[in-house]
Amino acid sequence: MGLRSILSFVAALCGSLQAQTPPVAAPVAAPAPAAPAPPSLLGFAVTGTATLGSQYIFRGLTQTDGRPTVQAEIDLAHADGWYLSLASSNISWLTDAGVGTMSAGVEVDVFGGYKWGFAKDWTLDIGAYRYLYPGDYSKVAITSPNTTEGYLGLSYSWASIKYSRVLSAGNFGVAKADGSSYIDLSLAIPLGESGWTVQAHGGKTTYAGKGNSPLDYTDYKLGLAKEIKGYTFALAGTNADTKDAVYTNALGNNIGKGRVTLTITKAF
Repeated sequence: MGLRSILSFVAALCGSLQAQTPPVAAPVAAPAPAAPAPPSLLGFAVTGTATLGSQYIFRGLTQTDGRPTVQAEIDLAHADGWYLSLASSNISWLTDAGVGTMSAGVEVDVFGGYKWGFAKDWTLDIGAYRYLYPGDYSKVAITSPNTTEGYLGLSYSWASIKYSRVLSAGNFGVAKADGSSYIDLSLAIPLGESGWTVQAHGGKTTYAGKGNSPLDYTDYKLGLAKEIKGYTFALAGTNADTKDAVYTNALGNNIGKGRVTLTITKAF
């Protein structure tokens, strides 16, 4: 056998062996483990949050006179759209008002309702909110601040509008103010794929009842939020055009006006 024939035979043998050898498969990455489903109670998914903030702002008003706040919330949500929540926070605005000694240093909120996703990205939300301030108000010149509101909200994608109306006789310590209202327009605009969200809000508080109109005010908010390793960091500036004559506490501070707040929230 000549050299040329030997080389041809070796080439043919190598080609045959290569054809019979299966290709080496590229390593396949293991699928990421699915997030565990939240615990459930009677068919309701149970979730919650804990928040640490530089202060507690509610509708443009500081509830802690600019001091830090610790908050917690537990949420129950059903696949059919029903939900119920319990939230709490430290407060100081009642004692800061200087009307007398009260034991209330905490706010407890109970709220629930029904959310209806009636079209793509559209949600209708109807429910009631109960604000509770445990304490003894029998010896102070203030109506019990415990307040009940009904609300109706409509949201589309990152925009929402919500109307709340006071159903109780008193409105956060103001007597005979049932029918007071608050309208809230909020935006949470995601900045592409960056993970940042722009938060914008405008609200209008209107007090019902004779002589309560000086309490009316408008509030605004503009901020940024981002989730980092399970924690949501938010920095926001707020402003409320509250009148000094009715919104200045015993410490000499208007609880509205311009403020900057940092919050850190962890979801569970």
